[in-house]
Amino acid sequence: MYDFDVIVVGAGNAALAAAVSAREHGASRVAVLEKAPKAQRGGNTFFSGAIFRFAYDNVGELDRFVPAVEQEYPGFHAGVEAYPKQAYRDDLMNVTQGRSDPELSQILIDSSYDTMCWLQDKGKMEFELAMSVIGVKVGNQVKWPKGAFVRIVHEGIGLSSSWFKTAEAHDVEIRYDSTALRLAQDETGRVSGVVVRGPDGIKTLTARAVVLGCGGFETNPEWRRRYLGEPWDHAKVRGSNFNYGDGLKMALDLGAMPWGHWGGCHATPINAAAPDYGIRKLTDKTNRLSYPYGVMINVEGKRWVDEAENFQSYTYAKYGGAIIKQTKSLVYQIFDSKVLHLLEPRYSTSEPFRADTLDGLVRQLNVDHKQALLTLEQFNAAAQHGGTFNPAVLDGLHTEDLDPPKTNWAQKLDTPPYVAYPVTGGITFTFGGLKITKEAQVVATDWKPMPGLYTCGEMVGGLFHYNYPLGTGLMSGAVFGRIAGRSAALA
Repeated sequence: MYDFDVIVVGAGNAALAAAVSAREHGASRVAVLEKAPKAQRGGNTFFSGAIFRFAYDNVGELDRFVPAVEQEYPGFHAGVEAYPKQAYRDDLMNVTQGRSDPELSQILIDSSYDTMCWLQDKGKMEFELAMSVIGVKVGNQVKWPKGAFVRIVHEGIGLSSSWFKTAEAHDVEIRYDSTALRLAQDETGRVSGVVVRGPDGIKTLTARAVVLGCGGFETNPEWRRRYLGEPWDHAKVRGSNFNYGDGLKMALDLGAMPWGHWGGCHATPINAAAPDYGIRKLTDKTNRLSYPYGVMINVEGKRWVDEAENFQSYTYAKYGGAIIKQTKSLVYQIFDSKVLHLLEPRYSTSEPFRADTLDGLVRQLNVDHKQALLTLEQFNAAAQHGGTFNPAVLDGLHTEDLDPPKTNWAQKLDTPPYVAYPVTGGITFTFGGLKITKEAQVVATDWKPMPGLYTCGEMVGGLFHYNYPLGTGLMSGAVFGRIAGRSAALA
């Protein structure tokens, strides 16, 4: 007799989706093992912006999630483009350089809209538009990007609390301060439970199936150095300080197949003064993602990247990592007063350097002052060619004869006062994970599914390589969490 039908390790979006799905599909006894104490529960989900990227064929399909949107934003339906599955696939393959696992990405995309409906119906989620992060106001109209602008009310805090309420309403047993140490196997080799260190000591909890949904190794400096390289061991962690790769280690110790981009991760430009780990009162408010409207210089006083090759929702995860690799993992985002109204509200959680001249500004920064001023002068001389500034589209307003170029939104810095925000890179989650089947069952290095073992969320390998489109991680967590819970219940 097993202690539980299904044990889920982890308590973020993917894990709780798995637990609720397992109950929905007939598992009568489901336990969630949360390593953190109750006051720190929820993993990275709590710190997220809670935006979900999903496919829809017409704008009317959004009405069930945001039914009052036309009253709040008149002209919304006329101004939003459809986001069919092919567009989603194109975006995902573009940012991952064509490497996203074809089978998993198809499941993710094909299941995305239905899973959103499931989150609303089964998960009791409430949605809103992510105006503060992704909406751009042009005149009296708000312009929205394709695919990723619907989020949970109260963002990550709301997503996490909603999942816990739903799980508890479905009689899922949640055990806090419970660290999974290793997986148990029966004499046939089937995964049959978890060895847990909890408030009462070390115990083995048995189950017909186990779902690992406890995240990547972003909190682990030794693994970051091993897999991501220097200087990632010094990176600030944007979210949970409990994600040390425990689930990955447990699975790999049993012969699970590593899969995906183990040298890659999701990182984000954040306030350089942010704490070493995410703090709950700030959640994601240390993010600094409005860089396409200005320029970024490093401590050598040089630009090193095209700040505006695309919308920030397609570049921020890549540029967060690029910032970490700069000297001292420090850069400055510089803006003039023409664009300050476009900065996302999260910038208000820190004070920038200010000056009425560019020379006065750079003299306050920890940079090569002479080179920085020359860089800004060269940028101004090269800027403002080929278009009219329009923050709602890739406007083609570019630099000429400048390396690196700025491809869009390349206005001159010519309107004081000028501001500079010191920024570093914060790691969010790692891309390396485990190979799974289409039913979310973990695959061993002999290419055979491992009986009784499933995974979801950030532990799924192969979806993301090099970069990441905004809103896809939470969508993946919900999609594969739902699948893993169903598969585990029916195992």
